[in-house]
Amino acid sequence: MKQVVMKKMALSFSFFVFSLSLFAQAYTPADNGSKVHFVIKNFGIATGGDFKGLAGNIKFDPANLPSSDFNVSVDAGTVDTDIESRDRDLQKSEYFDVKNYPRLSFQSTKITKTNKDGYFYMFGNITIKGVTKEIKFPFTATAKDDGYLFEGSFKLNRRDFGVGGKSLSMADDLNVSLSVFAKGN
Repeated sequence: MKQVVMKKMALSFSFFVFSLSLFAQAYTPADNGSKVHFVIKNFGIATGGDFKGLAGNIKFDPANLPSSDFNVSVDAGTVDTDIESRDRDLQKSEYFDVKNYPRLSFQSTKITKTNKDGYFYMFGNITIKGVTKEIKFPFTATAKDDGYLFEGSFKLNRRDFGVGGKSLSMADDLNVSLSVFAKGN
């Protein structure tokens, strides 16, 4: 009888620890310690900007990547190029159309390991101005302050999303770099 009780207690304790490990894998992206940055050439000069207002949910377990999931977004109205008049223009319908599309979002579809320790590969869908495109890019995940710092970069074609109209002075391709700190829940 004593062994049955001990087994039940051990099983209950194991289930409790397993449940905690599932919850420990949930993270919330935070503006503090994060940077969502883009660079595009305008008249041949590299011009950059940042977004704030990170929101969403991240489930990440490097030992169980199929259970991992990223669903994050930024506030399109926070675009900051260090020039207020340009920022106001970028909020207009020709660019990010913030009034109708207040958020830029990303939803992962698959995460895989690479052959280099600490590096992963992200597959997912990015949505800008109501247009969704598949993207993929390498990233790192570094444990930090009860969370993770996720870093990666990718290229986009602005015309795929109807950003910037038919501007000839602005390059079509831009680089996006991410350094997103996510806190454990």
